[in-house]
Amino acid sequence: MEFNLGDSPVTSHSWNGNRSQIAVIPNSNEVHIYKYEPNLSDWTLLDNLDQHGLLITGIDWAPNTNRIVTCSADRNAYVWTIDDKGKWKPTLVLLRISRAATCVKWSPNEKKFAVGSGAQLISVCYFEVENDWWVSKHIKKPIRSTVTALDWHPNNMVLATGTADFRVRLFNVHMKEVDQCQKVKTAWDSDDTSVPNLVAEFTNSSRGGGWIHGLAFNKNGDRLCWVAHDSSITVADVSKGSIFVNKLKTNELPFISCIWVTDRAIVAAGHGCCPMLYCIDTNNKVQFVSKIDCSQKKEAAGLSAMRKFQSLDRQARINSDYELDTKHQNTLTCLRIHSESNDTVTKFTSSGLDGKIILWELNSLDKLLQGLKI
Repeated sequence: MEFNLGDSPVTSHSWNGNRSQIAVIPNSNEVHIYKYEPNLSDWTLLDNLDQHGLLITGIDWAPNTNRIVTCSADRNAYVWTIDDKGKWKPTLVLLRISRAATCVKWSPNEKKFAVGSGAQLISVCYFEVENDWWVSKHIKKPIRSTVTALDWHPNNMVLATGTADFRVRLFNVHMKEVDQCQKVKTAWDSDDTSVPNLVAEFTNSSRGGGWIHGLAFNKNGDRLCWVAHDSSITVADVSKGSIFVNKLKTNELPFISCIWVTDRAIVAAGHGCCPMLYCIDTNNKVQFVSKIDCSQKKEAAGLSAMRKFQSLDRQARINSDYELDTKHQNTLTCLRIHSESNDTVTKFTSSGLDGKIILWELNSLDKLLQGLKI
């Protein structure tokens, strides 16, 4: 199912808890909230969140508390809540950063969220009841570059970060103000305690490697996947007690985002304009399964090579009827889970620079994985 909510590129999007509304960033300083109208088979614009002064770079919608958090190049973050009149109201978060915020993510229990930035630090924010405002604590060492991606472990304590220095780092961000339990040692923890709160660090090969674009924990939290600008997809696995890292260098264009659709299957997408399915086999190796987009190449109005040259000769430009053989016609910027059944993702959405948001169904996922050694 394909949605066109405007002419602007979609930087990112996020769903509410029951998937009846969607928040879209149209590559600007605004967030558009849409609601699906089944009777009209169309989307209706409900609200426009325009508090930020510069481009919004990240958004996340908490499904249980129904709060939206946004961050921007203006170095601010806002937590949005609905008032009695059904209007979204912003609350400023003091990030205390000197450069643009780049990404944001709620923790699973929705009591805190993390914001990455170009200031070589992460702001972990929580609500201080006594003063009735959102405050932040910084994670600085050993980050030496822009934070490009974030994801939380299911235990709410471990935060995975990807940076532009080719590294993925895991931090223990236990906060006594909102976390009731004590610090818990996980399978990700290393014996190196030279850097406080650093749980683990992985290098995405500084020679011929690339900065990290996106990362995600699986539902159990024993596998972490990340995609980088060297067109690679990497999985770190602690399911057997020790950390095992496997990297697959693909021939595709670089991926931007990745999500887990089962405990062993991953969907990644980016500059190639097509979601790709990968899986983890019994040897913990990453292997390609198939393309999710099975569209046929379009030949609009009988386009041919001769017509291209004729158009170029007459108008000094190539005929604009040319289209890619994928539903998305430009880079995919964000993947989001839409529906799940028995810990398996059945539907997910993608947004792209072509202004489209597409809902993908994975009804034949078992068939695609059948016969593979997983």
